[in-house]
Amino acid sequence: MRDVRGRRVLIGRAAQLDELTSALDRAAAGSAGVVLVSGDAGVGKTHLVTALTRAARDRGCAVLVGQCAELGESMPYLPLADALWTAARAASPEAAAVRAALDSRPVLGRLLPDGDGAPGTASDLGQQRLFGAVLGLLGELGRERPVLLVLEDLHWADRSTRHLLTFLSRVLQRERVCLIGTYRTDDLHRRHPLRPVVAELLRLPNVTAVEVVPFGPGETAEYLAALADGAAPVTAEVVERVHHRSEGNAFYAAELYSAESTGEQLPAGLADLLLSRVERLSEDAQRVVRAAAVAGRRVDDELVRRVSGLDEAAAGEALREVVSHQVLVPAGAGYTFRHALLREAVYADLLPGERTRLHADFARLLAGGPDGTPDRRRGSAAELAAHSLAAHDLPAAFAASVRAGREAERLGAPAEAFEHFDRALELWDAVPGPEAVAGTDRMELSLSTVRASGRAGDIRRAVSRLRRLLDLADPADLRLGSRLREHLASYLSDLDEDDEALAVARASVEMLPPGPPDEVRAGALATYARQLLYKDPGKLLPGLAEDAVVEARAAGAGDAEASLLVTLGLYRESRETDHAVADVFARARDLAAEDDNQPVALRAAFHYARTKFDRGDLAGATLAADEGVRHALDNGLEWSTFGTVLRSLQYLIRYTTGDWDEAARLADGFGIRVVRPPEARVSAYALFLEVARGEPTVDERLRWIAPLWREDGFLTYVARGLAAEQALWRGDAAAALDHVGAVLNVLYPNETGIIRIAATGLWAHADLAARARAAGDGDAVRAAAKAGDDLLARARLAATTTWGGHPRAWLGLEGHAWLARAEAERRRLAGEHDPGAWRRSAEMFTYGGDGFVYEVARSRHRLAEALIETGDREEAAAQWRAAAGIAERLGAAPLLAALRDLGARARLDTGRPAAGPRGGPEPGAPAGPFAALTVREREVLALVAEGRNNREIAAALFISPKTASVHVSNILAKLNVSSRTQAAAAAHREGL
Repeated sequence: MRDVRGRRVLIGRAAQLDELTSALDRAAAGSAGVVLVSGDAGVGKTHLVTALTRAARDRGCAVLVGQCAELGESMPYLPLADALWTAARAASPEAAAVRAALDSRPVLGRLLPDGDGAPGTASDLGQQRLFGAVLGLLGELGRERPVLLVLEDLHWADRSTRHLLTFLSRVLQRERVCLIGTYRTDDLHRRHPLRPVVAELLRLPNVTAVEVVPFGPGETAEYLAALADGAAPVTAEVVERVHHRSEGNAFYAAELYSAESTGEQLPAGLADLLLSRVERLSEDAQRVVRAAAVAGRRVDDELVRRVSGLDEAAAGEALREVVSHQVLVPAGAGYTFRHALLREAVYADLLPGERTRLHADFARLLAGGPDGTPDRRRGSAAELAAHSLAAHDLPAAFAASVRAGREAERLGAPAEAFEHFDRALELWDAVPGPEAVAGTDRMELSLSTVRASGRAGDIRRAVSRLRRLLDLADPADLRLGSRLREHLASYLSDLDEDDEALAVARASVEMLPPGPPDEVRAGALATYARQLLYKDPGKLLPGLAEDAVVEARAAGAGDAEASLLVTLGLYRESRETDHAVADVFARARDLAAEDDNQPVALRAAFHYARTKFDRGDLAGATLAADEGVRHALDNGLEWSTFGTVLRSLQYLIRYTTGDWDEAARLADGFGIRVVRPPEARVSAYALFLEVARGEPTVDERLRWIAPLWREDGFLTYVARGLAAEQALWRGDAAAALDHVGAVLNVLYPNETGIIRIAATGLWAHADLAARARAAGDGDAVRAAAKAGDDLLARARLAATTTWGGHPRAWLGLEGHAWLARAEAERRRLAGEHDPGAWRRSAEMFTYGGDGFVYEVARSRHRLAEALIETGDREEAAAQWRAAAGIAERLGAAPLLAALRDLGARARLDTGRPAAGPRGGPEPGAPAGPFAALTVREREVLALVAEGRNNREIAAALFISPKTASVHVSNILAKLNVSSRTQAAAAAHREGL
């Protein structure tokens, strides 16, 4: 909870507040209880308890709050005295009762500042007598109203207070008292006196524990937005940075966010708070902590012992003390700082010379190892590079950076490889003989950096680097120029910059005249062929690609051959229905993997899985996608172009087959807090499930994605297409059409994705036309029909035409199903209730077994609606039950709500009686005039209250306008009112 300009905001603590409120409710009912609230300093314990005290006061409880102080044993019973003193002088209903209870118990009065005993004499009181007085006071107050007693910061509690806490926890039974105690877990070192007390109390049946955990990323974002209070939007980058550094600690997050505007790395107040924990340690322990801060977040105890200069026994004792006070915590074979900011604070407090010396000591030990041999542990090169650079040993930092980059490449960590190679490039001119040390020239190291960036998913940075390298390259070096352009064209293609990609790829080929088989030329031809897939006015592709395959094979360029096979497979697939194309993609995948070109292998793996999916082999697609994702993860390519699309396809297959629990599990790894386009693309796929289930996370996810969809056409297609569906489930057809229009503006006319988007737009126009038709607005009906015709024409074009205007010979089964859906929606838009169109839609979505389970149910919903309109109620009920069964199993809440509404309006819901005996009201219906209304009349009255006219009521309830008019007349008579307005007012009063 935080007070923000007068508003009280409680974030991310609903479950904990519920537990505390439940304990208070039990106490109010005569079952006393104790709750111990724990959490790190600054995590939000006080805000949580403050929310409880406010709620307790609103309920009329007596609230007593006392706080311990860091005074040791010098002030016995300090929190009790604080609670009684404050309550007795507060302007609250219970103040007089507290004063009276104190007056009748002089032993408690002696604790107060104006009592007859000095503060130091409180410990001389007979403990049993005082404890009995406290129990009596609480019981007396509890007879008037429930009592909430809060004792804060028990980690600072004196011995007497700990004994009182134990006593009350054991003896409070039927008193109407709820006792809340808070303490810091990070202060409870191994020998802390409160530690055994907590362990003992938690064994008691009436004592429960509530842990206040750090914020998750979304909660940090909400918290920072509350702090900003509309003054300025909190960007995704700021949230990412603050959450990462604060690790979800509310106080740390607030301090770091406040420092964002000043550029201060670590606010002085926060640094002082963190350092105060270190200053309590012995000198040897502080030496260990300083060495550990230089070591980094992960601490090797042997290295820290050597750098600290302590002998083995002293270092061991110091480490034991540091761990006991939870400054460092064990992690695997070493230690980590309990909080990263603690390490930052200690590191920043070091003197410059001290910091350099410690880094140099670590670098010396890593370079020679503890026994004089080089340290070859995983990650040691990266550590050596960092320590050498901080110690200003540039040659050592350069060599270690190159080695660390290559190690990261081998381990499938492209983002880390980029950082290490980039650091080496920065140091290139500052070290002697860099080529000999690196074992390569500057341009090749730069290309390694570019490839690492691309594999990590940062395509735009790779493009930017390649443009600069082209400016720096020797124009006479044609092979280098061709390689740079080939890489640039490939990355431009990933960014959908197709025109430039084609031109650059053509230039890459033209720089190398035909000659003996050559790997560089084979690679250039493979990339050029890939671009010709999208624009090939000269119809060069098939001949060029087939000749290039021969050339690549002769040159031993397996990766280029694999890329060409994928391109030829896609070309073939667009022009014929050959099912063997999957074998071509499988062969290309294996060939690229053998040649260790993992990006090409992933491209082939994606199309292999996608081909099976398109042809309805959902089981085969599942296995293929799973294998492709494993390959991407094993090679650290999950954020590369085809790593992300494989992860998305893996999820989409589960969504399609109705395995929504597994789809939800996969989506848990997608994340909502996205700051890069690859992250946003994967995150957007989670919207399929969230929109279909009506989950509240949809709006939050869209907020994070929205700033990025402007620069990514595919992201716009997925995210805004699903945002349109969300708007339609909410009844906002206008908002849905805004999203549909935005998507259509970024898609090429022949992209098959247009078919689904057109079907969604037709859904919106059909809804608008139905409303306009019921209202008698012919102009609106005609406008919707015109827009619908345009959408259907675009869907048909995309279904029949491929790149370059060629007839499309093959369209995936899902594409045919969406086209059938679009055709059915166009008939609904025209007011035609065509069961045949909707039956075809349902049948087309039923492929590969149960098919696209959710879309089958959605089609059956409309089929049931059409069957009702044409009078076939028996089949309508069967289709309705089948759709409702699927929706209920999937947890598709919006669809299920629509089906239940249809079932109620058309009387298909046989699980609910249509009326009471002899057509009267259902059991439990309202008394008075409303009791005379039948179920159908109450349904009509509810629509009257919404302002519907007779025609609109008839359309909603599948009855004729004349029947609706009769119902309205009957309602007016039974309610003894003279107008629809009066009937509507009566309905609102009744809550209909």
